[in-house]
Amino acid sequence: MRAAVVTQFGDAGVIKTQDWPDPTPGAGEVLVEVAVADVIFVETAIRQGLHSEFFDVKPPYVPGGSLAGTVRAVGPGVSPDWVGKTVVGRAPGFGAYAELARADAAGLVEVPPELNLETAIAVFSDGLTALMLEELAPPMQDKDVLVTASAGGMGLLLIQLAHKAGAHVVAAARGQAKLDLSKAQGADVVIDYSKPGWEKSVLEATGDRGADIVFEGAGGELGATAFTVVKDGGWFSAHGAPSGDFAAYDADEAERRGITVKGIHDLRAGTTGTTVTGADVIARAVAGDLRPVVDRVYDLDHVADAHIALEQRTLLGKALIRVR
Repeated sequence: MRAAVVTQFGDAGVIKTQDWPDPTPGAGEVLVEVAVADVIFVETAIRQGLHSEFFDVKPPYVPGGSLAGTVRAVGPGVSPDWVGKTVVGRAPGFGAYAELARADAAGLVEVPPELNLETAIAVFSDGLTALMLEELAPPMQDKDVLVTASAGGMGLLLIQLAHKAGAHVVAAARGQAKLDLSKAQGADVVIDYSKPGWEKSVLEATGDRGADIVFEGAGGELGATAFTVVKDGGWFSAHGAPSGDFAAYDADEAERRGITVKGIHDLRAGTTGTTVTGADVIARAVAGDLRPVVDRVYDLDHVADAHIALEQRTLLGKALIRVR
């Protein structure tokens, strides 16, 4: 089969399309003929050899975590009723950017006829994290909610959820096109955080109270600045790291000011206190609560271009990989 392969850790040029052995589903797995796959920013960092404390992977490997397609075979312990069904799911240890991929049967969700495959895969991974954050956060009605990296795939979903919950939504992103997109998805106030002193604009937008809830998806210095505008007794998630690392904050200060902080560890399988499932994500998408924005779709030979677009922050919403 054909697959996009990370041949060594490095820049996007290390991704090569080549022949790769067909996978065989193991116990509790299915084999999927992949139609389309998701691409998220953290995969660009993993390709560079970063975040090894979270992701145990070494080149050569096939990247890609979430996929959509048709089940062609099942492994031991999996009902044969899955064969022939159109599904979204997760590839164990990556492997989605290939014509065939293994997927965990326990997390499979059949795609309902109301949802096309691109919408289903675009919402699946980011939607799961967004719904976890929604469940972990305090009630958002009538609260000031700040969303950073607001024009990314997950940022846009968080804007939608906060808007639907009745929050006053402040969205921060870089450049007018991203601010316009954030506004269109339900943000009440948009702020360009490439401008010095942007945090003062956040305070102004919240009546100098500070944000009750901050969904921080930018990381790095931007994330550290976002922490300074959380009000005392507020809530802060440091879940994004496109700037190179997750938002730094002073734990003693958080405790002193009564700020609840949730990090990436709180959003990993087996560690989160939420009960959100992939089926919940698809159901919320069908209901219209989650509406992913897909900017570009790349083919299997141009996965490197998708990574470059993510790294250069040129996407308005999501990128996907069409395999078949």
